[in-house]
Parts: sequence; C-alpha cells; structure tokens
Amino acid sequence: MDRLEAMALLVRAVEAGSLSAAARETSKSVTAVSRSIAAMETELGVQLLRRTTRSLALTEQGRLFYARSKAILGDLRELDLAVASTRSEPVGRLRVSAPTLIGRRILAPLVADFLARYPSMSIDLVLLDRAVNLIEEEIDLSVRIGHLPDSELLVRKLDEIDLIVCASPDYLARRDAPSRPEDLKAHDCLTFSESPGPVNWRFHVDGRSRIVRLNGRLSVNDLDVAVASAREGLGITRAPSWYVADDLRAGRLQALLGAFQREPTPVQLLFQHARMASPKLSRFVDHVAMHWPRIGKE
Repeated sequence: MDRLEAMALLVRAVEAGSLSAAARETSKSVTAVSRSIAAMETELGVQLLRRTTRSLALTEQGRLFYARSKAILGDLRELDLAVASTRSEPVGRLRVSAPTLIGRRILAPLVADFLARYPSMSIDLVLLDRAVNLIEEEIDLSVRIGHLPDSELLVRKLDEIDLIVCASPDYLARRDAPSRPEDLKAHDCLTFSESPGPVNWRFHVDGRSRIVRLNGRLSVNDLDVAVASAREGLGITRAPSWYVADDLRAGRLQALLGAFQREPTPVQLLFQHARMASPKLSRFVDHVAMHWPRIGKE
C-alpha cells in the first residue's frame, strides 16, 4: 500500500463528498479507491470513514487523520515547489489565527508587510476571540494571549501586556484620582465586557491578588468605545497597554493605580512542532517576532 496515495485519496474523497467522485477526479476505479482507504484503515487499526450507499462521513479518528493528512500533503507540495525553485524566498500558503482586536491592530499590518516582501506567499488570516484547535482547524500559527497549559505545541513569546487603568486629564480635573483600587467604586467606571452585569477588575494589593467588583456607568462590549469615552472625560476605563500607549504618550489619558498593577499577561506565538521545519512558517515566525511592537511595558 502506498501510504501517501491512500492519504491523498482519503482527502479527495472527503472533499469531493464520495468515493465515486474521488475516483473520477483521480482516474481510478471506485473499487481501487475503496480498497486503498480500507487497507490504510486496517494498517492503522481504526475506522476512518463511515460509508453508506449515498454518502460518507469521518469518524472521530478520521477527522484527526484527515486534518493531518491534508496538512502533510500540503507541506509536501510546497516542499516540491521550494526545492524546484532557485529563489530564496518562501513559497506557499499559511493559515494564521489571532484574537480580533490585536489581530486587526497589530498582526494585520505585519501580515501585509510580509506579503509585500514575499510575493510567492499567501496567508489566510482568521480573527477569532476564542482559542482555536490548531490541528482540527488546520491552523499553522496562532497568536495567543495569556498563560498556556502544558502541551506539545511550540511557543515563542512576543511581549507582555499590562492592563492599564486610565482616565483623561479632564475627568481627573473634576474628580480626585483614586489612590487605591477600592476607590474605583466611587468613580464613573467604563467597563469592557462581552456579557451584561458587574465586571471584576483584578489588582495586586499588599502582595496578594484582589478583585474589585464594578458596576460600570458605561458597560460596553467594544473596547474602542470604552477608550474613546475615557478620552472624552466620561470616566475611568481599563485597557491593554499596547492599545492605549499612544494616548498615554500624548497625554490624552493618564495611567492610574500603577502601584497595584496585576501581573502582565504574555503574548505568544503557538505552532506545531512538526510544522517548524517548513521554510514558510519559520520565515513568518521570525518576521512577526522581529517586528512585533514591544510596547507592553510603556
């Protein structure tokens, strides 16, 4: 049995929707396609496809095998292109994910610059505010915010983000600045949350973590709105350091309660170990790591 051919037939059958369609596309008989996939299932000791007279469906093991097979076959095609090419630039397509806001504000310009530098590259940029499964969703590289559980995935740290409590000079001219986190309860707070109700802001007080529960005067699920409202003097908000760095430098906002700052949150690149050998991925990782704006501590 030719394992690579069987993998390719499985991928083609899944994407075409049937064994007969895969047979037509590969100029093979339906029997040959079915036998090749069945032989691979026997060798693996698991069922990959559930076959009926009208359709086929992947089993749980089949979904994993399909995703990895598709990735491996794609890498092999790109390896062929890279070896055949006399050019030094990377060739192929990458699928990259990131949280929506940081992806739009920071990663997207880096992607644009990368594509301008390497005309033989293409990128699918997926902006999602959830953790993706790199294998099942066929993601080559993911930007993650926060501490990651132990896994077999590789991590490259980009930066650290502080959450900055801040307000405009106009607001602070009208109201005394808070001196301790508990003082926020007496202020007009502008909270960012995806769900309605009180919001918890965490601080580091006297060597321990402390939560201040706030009912914001304005509660909004869009950080742009919260920060813009703070600039206009409506109240106190809290935002990632990279997001308000320009406002702080320009004096449009002033940082508050810096002595009670919680531990910074890491920003990291996450990718599969097996993919790192790919020139296109290693070049993109280096590009992002080199040009990522390290403003987390400003």
